[in-house]
Amino acid sequence: MSFWSDKSTPFPGNKTLICGNNMLHTDKPLVMGILNLTPDSFFDGGRYANEDAWIAQTEKMIQDGASIIDLGAVSTRPGASHVSEEEEIARLIPALKLLVKRHPGIVFSIDTFRSEVVRHSADAGAGIINDISGGSMDPGLIKTVADTSLPYILMHMQGTPVTMQSNPVYEDVTTEISLFFEKNISLLHESGIGQVILDPGFGFGKSMEHNYRVLRELSAFKQYGFPILVGISRKSMVYKLLEISPEGALPATSALHLAALLNGADILRVHDVKEAVQMILLAETLIKASK
Repeated sequence: MSFWSDKSTPFPGNKTLICGNNMLHTDKPLVMGILNLTPDSFFDGGRYANEDAWIAQTEKMIQDGASIIDLGAVSTRPGASHVSEEEEIARLIPALKLLVKRHPGIVFSIDTFRSEVVRHSADAGAGIINDISGGSMDPGLIKTVADTSLPYILMHMQGTPVTMQSNPVYEDVTTEISLFFEKNISLLHESGIGQVILDPGFGFGKSMEHNYRVLRELSAFKQYGFPILVGISRKSMVYKLLEISPEGALPATSALHLAALLNGADILRVHDVKEAVQMILLAETLIKASK
């Protein structure tokens, strides 16, 4: 089976994603709720460290309108502690199995860059693989993802989580991300991965100026036809600019989510699902009013 049925364009993309036993339709924007299973994430580290907390937060996000729940067991913020593969699996898989059993109709994405974690997650019912590294941190990851047939989130990052914010430099950040996408979509295609979501990687090897330019020029990535994911929720590009804390960054995050939607975002990866759903309604209303 070819994922590339439209030969008139090099990257026809996909609007319907087959996520294991579930499907997602991206003809309208979707919300991906974040469930951090780590003790040291920049905003909510340690809040969801036990079964009751996993269940309560997941159910709240689903009730608020999340179509996807993104589980991560390793923090990738600059300066985060190293977590072994064994520890990542031990944190992640029990929560995933429990949540898939309780919510079989919800798509669970897995935030990992390790092939063995992908393998265990696919067996436990994961629906999407969310890789910050573009396959660069584990040489076996792309083949493993291809073997699962799950959608793959291709994210751009300059450097590594340890070095990415040291001194990011670009001649033209949007053009360089576009070239990264073009090259890697072709490599994914050759590897058998046709279901792709593009993430420009806000905050991953980008200065404040880079982040805001990419947000303003987000529609440049629509040329590939794949859904675009935006992850800016409560990040430093919001709270450092305004000289506030991540805890106080929800209103500003919502404003940037609206901008992202108007510039072509298809999926918002967020801590606050209800407010993101509200931004989608506002964006849809604004877009309809302009026609």
